[in-house]
Amino acid sequence: MMLRRFAIFAALLLLWSNLVRAADTPALLLAERYQGGIDVSQYWVSEKLDGVRAYWDGRQLRFRSGNLIPAPAWFLAALPAHPLDGELWLGRGSFERLSGIVRRNTPDDAEWRQVRYRVFELPDASGSFSERMKQLQVLTAGRAHWLQPVEQFRLADAKALKRKLDEVVKGGGEGLMLHRADAYYETGRSTALLKLTPWQDAEARVVAHLPGKGKYAGMLGALQVQMPDGRRFALGSGFADAQRRDPPLLGTQVTYRYRELTRQGVPRFARFLRVREAF
Repeated sequence: MMLRRFAIFAALLLLWSNLVRAADTPALLLAERYQGGIDVSQYWVSEKLDGVRAYWDGRQLRFRSGNLIPAPAWFLAALPAHPLDGELWLGRGSFERLSGIVRRNTPDDAEWRQVRYRVFELPDASGSFSERMKQLQVLTAGRAHWLQPVEQFRLADAKALKRKLDEVVKGGGEGLMLHRADAYYETGRSTALLKLTPWQDAEARVVAHLPGKGKYAGMLGALQVQMPDGRRFALGSGFADAQRRDPPLLGTQVTYRYRELTRQGVPRFARFLRVREAF
């Protein structure tokens, strides 16, 4: 009887925890993938930052999941009362290090001094995106050197966009973001915001560890992962040796990159990117 009561209590506690998290999860604008066929000159373009999404509601800084970010008090004190949406960022190719810094329950001041909050949106603000960017410049001016609006620029056409993409990727960047200049603020996935990268990315759930062979004997050879539609495939490249010795746990969501889908709907040239952090 006691065991049954404990199970019921645990289930209710989990349900309450999920409801609280759902209530705190911020409604954000999410990008669609760039497919071409648009007038590029009607969009503001910026570099796609490989950082950690951070939403400031005017009082608290949260991950995309809604969980609080354990940032130092001095970092938060410089933020304005108006909501902000952006990325915590260390620089190109620094995501893993950044992830370790911002997830630590007790923030390390020396490490946080290197973090930048790169802001690209004013949630719930009025006016077009062009007008909101002007408001953002005024709102963040002179507050702190680490509070920086993301640089936005215009390009004439698709050829100029392709040249800029090649330049950014060659320099170690992720890709580009395009935000329609006349778009009013909205939440959810929208074509008002587009992401452009030389690859596609997706998430899948780890369902098995496949053993390695040859130089990977005794380590992970590949993850067998399951896509949201139920299809499974082996994800075998992109792992460091440390990850092969200690692979992501079964049930973990991982992010991978790929070029295209096969006729069977399976990713071609899939490469492990990272464990999908719940934050």
